[in-house]
Amino acid sequence: MRNNMNMKSGFTLVELLVVVLIIAILATYVGINVAREPGKARKTAAVAQVKTLKSALEMYRMEQGKLPSQEQGLKALCEKPTLPPVPETYPPDGYLQSRKLPLDPWGKEYVYLVPGPQGLSFEIISYGADGQEGGEGNDADLLSSEL
Repeated sequence: MRNNMNMKSGFTLVELLVVVLIIAILATYVGINVAREPGKARKTAAVAQVKTLKSALEMYRMEQGKLPSQEQGLKALCEKPTLPPVPETYPPDGYLQSRKLPLDPWGKEYVYLVPGPQGLSFEIISYGADGQEGGEGNDADLLSSEL
C-alpha cells in the first residue's frame, strides 16, 4: 500500500505537452482568422487605442481642470506641455503607458479637435486606411464620439 504523504502532486510531462498542444492549436486558429481579415483587426486595434486616448483625456481633464489645447494636442498625454496653459501638477509618467504617442494602425496620427463638433468637448479621429475624411469599410472614419 502506498503512503499518501510521500506522493508529490503536480503535472506530468504528458499533461504539460497536451496543454501546450492545445494552446498551439488555438493560437494557429486565431492567427489564421486574423490574417484573413487584417482590416477588421486594424479597426479593432484603432477602437482600443481611441478608447485609451479618450480615457487619458478624461483623466487629464479631471486632474488639470481642462483639456489639452488644440496646439498642445494629444502629445500632452505623453509629456508635459511647454505651450500655455502649462499644467502645474503633471504626473512624471504622463497619462499613457508609453512616452510616445501611438499612431493609428494605418501609421497615421490621430486627429484631435478641441472643442469637438456639435458641442462636444473634444473629438479624436482616425481617418481609416485611406487617411482621408469619409469612406466606407476599411476607409471609414473612426470617431471617439461614436464609441
